[in-house]
Amino acid sequence: MATDVSPTTDAPKKKGFTFPSAYTILFFVLLAVWGLTFVIKPGAYEYVSCDGGKPKPVPGSYTEITYGPDNPDRSFVEKAKDLWLSPVNGLYGIRVPSEPVAKPDSAAQAAADKACGTDAAGKQVPAEVVTAPGATGPYESGDLFGAAAVFFFVLCIGAFITVTMRTGALDAGIERVTHRFRSNGAVLIVILMVIFSLGGTTYGMAEETLGFYALLVPIMVGLGFDRMVGAVTIMVGAGVGTLASTVNPFATGVASDAAGIGVGDGIGLRILMYLVLTTVAILYVLRYARKVKKDPATSLVAAQEDPGQSAVEALDEAATKEPEPMTGRQKAVLWVFAGTFLLMIFSVIPWNEFNESWQAWTLGWYFPELAALFLVASIVVGLIGGLGEEGMVQGIIGGMGDFIGAAFIIALARGVTVVMNNADITDTVLHALEGVVSSLAGGVFAIMMFVVNIPLAFLVPSSSGQATLAMPIMAPLGDFAGVSRAMVVTAYQSASGWVNLFTPTSAIVMGGLALAKVRYDRYLRFLAPLLVILFVLVCLFMLLGVAVPALGGQVE
Repeated sequence: MATDVSPTTDAPKKKGFTFPSAYTILFFVLLAVWGLTFVIKPGAYEYVSCDGGKPKPVPGSYTEITYGPDNPDRSFVEKAKDLWLSPVNGLYGIRVPSEPVAKPDSAAQAAADKACGTDAAGKQVPAEVVTAPGATGPYESGDLFGAAAVFFFVLCIGAFITVTMRTGALDAGIERVTHRFRSNGAVLIVILMVIFSLGGTTYGMAEETLGFYALLVPIMVGLGFDRMVGAVTIMVGAGVGTLASTVNPFATGVASDAAGIGVGDGIGLRILMYLVLTTVAILYVLRYARKVKKDPATSLVAAQEDPGQSAVEALDEAATKEPEPMTGRQKAVLWVFAGTFLLMIFSVIPWNEFNESWQAWTLGWYFPELAALFLVASIVVGLIGGLGEEGMVQGIIGGMGDFIGAAFIIALARGVTVVMNNADITDTVLHALEGVVSSLAGGVFAIMMFVVNIPLAFLVPSSSGQATLAMPIMAPLGDFAGVSRAMVVTAYQSASGWVNLFTPTSAIVMGGLALAKVRYDRYLRFLAPLLVILFVLVCLFMLLGVAVPALGGQVE
């Protein structure tokens, strides 16, 4: 995930409706939510902290807030100030924390005990009744509610990816793989799709793929396939990896932060999803590729369309022109690049939840440590890659600049949540949905979360923006349904990744197809059966994650 790229073509620009950007959509969402604060009745749940954990609402305890002299309603000026400061509060707003209730009545304590439940040994989990969290503002005293930690983490990973790209190591590595397996098309497809999917599942590889179409599409045509095979090797490879994100900071990371859980919660299910869904996608592409090679008439791409370069010339060039050998610096950069993501994955996994004897392995890193990891790794890569002091600094600053848009989306979306919280309508919205979800079986609820997030992914064309906007409402619903918040996160990112495989509002989809010279309608025709397969498999994984909490995440 880097800068927005919109490849240019020779076709004249058509006048008509243009789908607005994520910034514009979030701005109107913000105005709409602010307007609803004057309409929706404020209310609040009683809250409980289970064994010292983060406070969560107690099911069935919602009551409307009655304002009076000792508890006045927020004035129009105060609500207008909330709107004005929403991006600021979304970045570094401080929220007044929950406080323990000194002497809760017996009914409240009983409800809190029921909400926390029992542990594996059948003992009551300690339940402490606490007050609801207070208002959020830049001058309050309490806990950081703004997304400053996620904001800086996004900038640091942007710096890391950009510095790595500027060393040329990633491009050189893929060129070497392409040349090495140029005579075995099926093996080449498998290897490249695995590489692109790893980029998708770890850091949401998207715009970075656009540079590979000119290299791979002609070679695939020369190997006897068609341009569709070249396009989907890249697009579906990276896309299915993103759908099954394991630690992708722009989906898993942002959503986990908004849901109040660790990035590693539920990673067991996500790794299993990645392995299965990537395998299915590769087999699907291979099936089409072999069919086209056996009978070119079955190609979905019109044979007379010029691929932009002679297929024979492309294959001859790939066969005769040996790529520049990778330097020792480039090889070292690739090792550091892979090692950084492996360390990130290791550091966020709650190993002690799988086995208590693995407590020593549990680092418990979160966004501050991860931001530092990628910032230091950026410097290490720059030094190893020989960029020099000036080149390294420019790469770090340039990378942060490329990713500032994604970071700002997160702060803006978090600001919407602040407006709702300060007006005391978040719990009212939760209460309206509580009756629906509390009667659902856990598996049905998880599937519903996946389905509901699909239209949201269309409306908010930003995975991080959608996560920050939706998780504060959807994650607590999991508490009511007895489903872990990690499952809600997995359902969201699966829906976002599924939609982003084909949405016409994506510069990655439309730009990649333009570079490959594949018509969008032909791409949809190719992709439709795979979308159905992936949809069904994701629903099955939702059921599995709920049935096996060790995979999907424990209910706190």
